[in-house]
Amino acid sequence: MKSFSTKILKIGINPYVSVPAPILKSLFVAAGKDKSPIKVCIRIKDRNFQQHLLRYKGEWRLFLNTPMRVIAGKDVGETIRLSIEYDPAERKTPVHPGFKTALSKNKKAAKIFADLTPSLQKEILRYINSLKSEEAVQRNIKKAINFLLGKEGFPGVNRQSRA
Repeated sequence: MKSFSTKILKIGINPYVSVPAPILKSLFVAAGKDKSPIKVCIRIKDRNFQQHLLRYKGEWRLFLNTPMRVIAGKDVGETIRLSIEYDPAERKTPVHPGFKTALSKNKKAAKIFADLTPSLQKEILRYINSLKSEEAVQRNIKKAINFLLGKEGFPGVNRQSRA
């Protein structure tokens, strides 16, 4: 891991840091690419976080979420010390068992889901996986199936993005 200190900046509502050019170049070499996104592992104090290094508005940015800034005890405008390295580990969002069962019972919805962009699939899976009660999970699995079939919307997902 390569360590560096930098000031936390903000674009829109999103806190981020810039990665120094020599470290950025070593990440490109390790990743075998210089196109966004690049999977990285960052270490803040004694905690590791999986994150993506992204090129946004012409600059490479490492966005820092709230848990990262809390662990660091730092916020926008302050200097943070962190370590970074390329992370080759595959990142897959798990399919909730109930959603998997529902898709197996509805081949049309399963086909539509399989044809969605990976980011839209991930959005649906993350939403279902984030629910706390079994009642909410079951209710939203039904909504997801209906969304895939074009019958209703789904929280946070634009209906046109399904087409």
